[in-house]
Amino acid sequence: MGPCPPSLRVWPELEKMASLTVQITVASLCRVLLNTARRFPYPFAPALSRGLQVPLPAVTSLIAVNQVTGLLSLLFGPLADRWGYRSMLLAGLGFLSAGMLGGGLFPYYGVILIALFLAGLGKSSFDPALLAYVGERVPFRRRGLFVGFMETAWAASTLVGVPLVGFLIARLGWRAPFFAIGFLALLGLGALALLTHSPGGGKPGSKAPFAMIGAWKKFAMNRAALGIVGFSFFISMANDNFFVVYGAWMEQAFRLSVIALGLTTSVIGGAELLGEGLTASLGDRLGLRRSMTIGLILSTGSYLLLPLLEASLCGAVGALFFIFLFTEFAIVAALSLSTEVMPEARATMMSGYLAAASLGRVFGALMGGFVWSLGGLTAVAVVSASINTLALLSFLWGIRSRPLRRS
Repeated sequence: MGPCPPSLRVWPELEKMASLTVQITVASLCRVLLNTARRFPYPFAPALSRGLQVPLPAVTSLIAVNQVTGLLSLLFGPLADRWGYRSMLLAGLGFLSAGMLGGGLFPYYGVILIALFLAGLGKSSFDPALLAYVGERVPFRRRGLFVGFMETAWAASTLVGVPLVGFLIARLGWRAPFFAIGFLALLGLGALALLTHSPGGGKPGSKAPFAMIGAWKKFAMNRAALGIVGFSFFISMANDNFFVVYGAWMEQAFRLSVIALGLTTSVIGGAELLGEGLTASLGDRLGLRRSMTIGLILSTGSYLLLPLLEASLCGAVGALFFIFLFTEFAIVAALSLSTEVMPEARATMMSGYLAAASLGRVFGALMGGFVWSLGGLTAVAVVSASINTLALLSFLWGIRSRPLRRS
């Protein structure tokens, strides 16, 4: 018999990629639920306060607990490398479902505290495992496309998830979102369990040959890993340094109402969605390393434009749009690139990246109000631009130590 025709050789590869695309699509929808669970307490803190009959500061404490769980990805990453990525994906959805359904069934402050903690725990275990799962199965030449598509789940939580939560609260009460997210997470868990068992669905996550301490030792000795984690820390710090005061600036400078401020937040969601789309469509063509550099430089320039556009509402909203557009473009390109920095321990690498981003947001949020009180918008813009520059230097320092295919 002669050689197999090219069309027959290509078919199994196409079938495998189609199956993987379905898996990633379902996983991305699950991420919308995880991201919505993290973001909805912010705008609806007053509704939670009234429903639980506690002061508003008590609800903000719930939000802080949710954010701190981002650091726990340092634990779940190595576990995913050892136990398999699929196991941690399902565990993450299990945490989310249990927390949300528990919070809906038992409407007490302590239970809601545990519910949001479990939701944060779910995200901390799900995200590194999913990024590692994609890094293991998707060819590097298509990594930006898949990761960019997955990251639209972040913008979707702002543009779709949070408004739907508002609708549920208005129609059915403050407990309704807990039931809805918990039930949908349970469905997602079942769907993902079935899909990753189906023919062509991929093998279970690889087992790392070293224990957790060994994984972090390996990470600490990898200059490229340290450089890109430094990038994650600094770019997140720069962004939150501005983000925590942007509402006060817009309100003070343009006398915007709460509704108008909400519309500017939708501008941010649109910018993030476009940034994710740009990475999916252009990241692999430009090269992920080049995309990160371009995004960082342009977002730094956008920060510096802010004081020059302070007198015009249209100019200010435009600068706001470009800050979040280029920041998201750089971040998603970095996520794509990070999946190849430590191929033997991808989830460990991604957990380090995500934990650094969480820590950067904490530092940025803490310093933003202080910088604003000292020098207003100009000081905030200059500080964010300077921290962004540190992100670029950290990335360049680290990535020079190791060429990453066609990055």
